[in-house]
Amino acid sequence: MKLKAVTAVVAALTLAACGGEQPKEVTAEVPHGYVEGAEEAAEAQSRLIVADPDTGAVRVVDLITEEVHEVGRVDGVRAVTGDGRFGYLTAGDGTIRVIDSGSWMVDHGDHVHYYRAKVRDVGVAPGKQLSAAYSDPAVTALSYSDGTTTLLDRAALDKGSVAELGKITREPHAGVAIPYGEHIIATVADAGKPFARGVRVHDRQGKAVAEIDQPCPELRGQAVTRRGVVFGCADGALLVTEKDGAFAGVKIPYPRAVSAQERATAFFHRPGGATLAARSGESAAWSLDVGRRSWEYVETGPVAAVNAVGEGGPLLVLTRDGKLRSFDGAGKEQTTIPLLAPEATAASIQVDSTRAYVNNPLSAEVYEIDYNDNLRRARTLKVGGKAGHIVETGR
Repeated sequence: MKLKAVTAVVAALTLAACGGEQPKEVTAEVPHGYVEGAEEAAEAQSRLIVADPDTGAVRVVDLITEEVHEVGRVDGVRAVTGDGRFGYLTAGDGTIRVIDSGSWMVDHGDHVHYYRAKVRDVGVAPGKQLSAAYSDPAVTALSYSDGTTTLLDRAALDKGSVAELGKITREPHAGVAIPYGEHIIATVADAGKPFARGVRVHDRQGKAVAEIDQPCPELRGQAVTRRGVVFGCADGALLVTEKDGAFAGVKIPYPRAVSAQERATAFFHRPGGATLAARSGESAAWSLDVGRRSWEYVETGPVAAVNAVGEGGPLLVLTRDGKLRSFDGAGKEQTTIPLLAPEATAASIQVDSTRAYVNNPLSAEVYEIDYNDNLRRARTLKVGGKAGHIVETGR
């Protein structure tokens, strides 16, 4: 139903002895979870932001109604990053276009609110060459390839405008910053080094307030889970947690010595899930169980894309022969289906609580996969143009 702040008008009461009183206006309380201009729903309102690299056309696909919304063009679009509601599209010249998918969730811990609203083009964000985008209800952190991070006012973004709160400027490196625990966790590097050596805690205006003592040499890759923020290190993973305003880091070491090629340098997972997937070289993958603080090495064959469903769910791997494969928690292959032509494997796997979505970058199709039913292809979504880049929102 539409959520609107309503004004109740109390009717004038006619009193026999002393005439009538003027009407009084009483403003009702705003309903819990209220979001201006949005419609609340009982279930996730998942959508896909899809970009065509050839034409630059940007579309938003409603996964409930299958309606396709045209949202304009981004010239030379070459990457799409999402934060749960917004998509950040990198154009050919490095500029960043912000698209509001109109679908998101608000997690209150013990319960969740799901919302849907109109799709819209918010405009261009400051900076170029985006490397990562993360948000919480107050701040959106956009990290760039030169090591800087711009902090945006999330409330303003929700209303359709881009407003800066502050910046985090560091030594140039492949860095990232993540809102967490009402602070920002940002990587820190030494002069002249291409990768970070650890992480530091900042306030929401960008001021450094604490440093995590646990080092993370050659930091590459990150993920936000319900159990904390995970960073990939040369010697394993660094898990950063927060309790009562205090931040701490603990290392999850690899089960054995690994080469630079075998390391996990980019993590993929279902939003909120605490099981992460990462490529390991050309023909294997890692599954990291953050809760158990343990790694599983899985021999998969040549890898094109990976993702993890979550605790108790399968590891999903798209191999370069175009087949989608699922593996259990022990690394045993469960199911394999043919899905794409071998030349179409520049794809990604998006995962939510019941389905996975795999784009065909050579066509206008996105495949909805029921990973709980032997990788059954539940739907083929026609998105118009080439489904070159996709990101799911509303999860």
